[in-house]
Amino acid sequence: MKFIIRVDASVQIGTGHVMRCLALAEELRRQGHQCLFICRNHKGNIAELIVQKGFELHLLHSPKQTEKFVKDEQAVVHSGWLGVPWQTDAQQTLEVLVNHNPDWLIVDHYALDAKWERQLVEAVGQILVIDDLADREHMSTVLLDQNFGRQSTDYDELVPPTCTKLIGPKYALLRTEFAEMRAASLERRRTLELKRILISLGGVDRTNVTGQILGALSSSTLPPEIELDIVMGRSAPHLETVKKQALELPFQATVSVSVSNMAERMCLADLAIGAAGSTAWEMCCLGLPAILLVLADNQRMVNQSLIKAGIAKGLDIQALKTEDSIKIDNVVKDAWCAAPTMTEKGASVADGFGCARLANFLVGV
Repeated sequence: MKFIIRVDASVQIGTGHVMRCLALAEELRRQGHQCLFICRNHKGNIAELIVQKGFELHLLHSPKQTEKFVKDEQAVVHSGWLGVPWQTDAQQTLEVLVNHNPDWLIVDHYALDAKWERQLVEAVGQILVIDDLADREHMSTVLLDQNFGRQSTDYDELVPPTCTKLIGPKYALLRTEFAEMRAASLERRRTLELKRILISLGGVDRTNVTGQILGALSSSTLPPEIELDIVMGRSAPHLETVKKQALELPFQATVSVSVSNMAERMCLADLAIGAAGSTAWEMCCLGLPAILLVLADNQRMVNQSLIKAGIAKGLDIQALKTEDSIKIDNVVKDAWCAAPTMTEKGASVADGFGCARLANFLVGV
């Protein structure tokens, strides 16, 4: 079967949408299917990574002259993320589709909704929409929302009655390495000693939350033998600043860029500080206790649900800006005391086989 994936990454959007689509594409390819990506050439895109992974990529280029956006009273909240009017994007995408005759079109983009999808539905057999927001209508055959706390009924008025809804983190789109390292990581959690903290705020972190966390840790009273493993993306605009900060910390700290062994790093970590996005499901799968921050509105529901369920602890970004640096050591100590419970509950939420479940379903439809 042939799958075409419409997804973007940028400084504004981040890299999470492309990364989870890559995880799905790798599983589909493993099962013998063909995948092609369609991405707009935004600043901060990770087109190079898609090609490095061995997938065909078609880059959409925006017109040289900035197009006039027609005022649309029904425009979706994130319409500005597209970079062009949705009609232009639909036409450009259609031109690619008609030359490939795909069995499925996979759409993972907050700026696209049923209006866009209606322009493509006749050129493709079926449409899978990957969403987290439940804030707009879709013309989809299948809808996936991998978020903890989401209910199937949230989409009842947003998708056709015939649409199949796949809901919850059992469908979390994680790379196979997480399932492969799950047993070893959970076994390692039996040793309760805080030695290594992983800090990962996504591939972009455009507001430099990583730097704010390091600033708070600079006055921390945590044991100096603790090691910090800081992971950032090559598109991160504050990367060099963070590298300089890391050198001045009272801990041994390393900054790694666009790593390919995140599962291994999570396995080696005793505690993580991260965003309440796709990374949260990776941490759950490996039983890694986590302190989560909300970096975007779409992460708010997940963050609240995981904290309420005792799967994670929360950290307020606004509090990081206070003069006393939030006494981040107390937050870390509180999280570490709850680590065994967070490991047990988190591991029960996501097992790392979401891509396989989804791929098997799509191929069997």
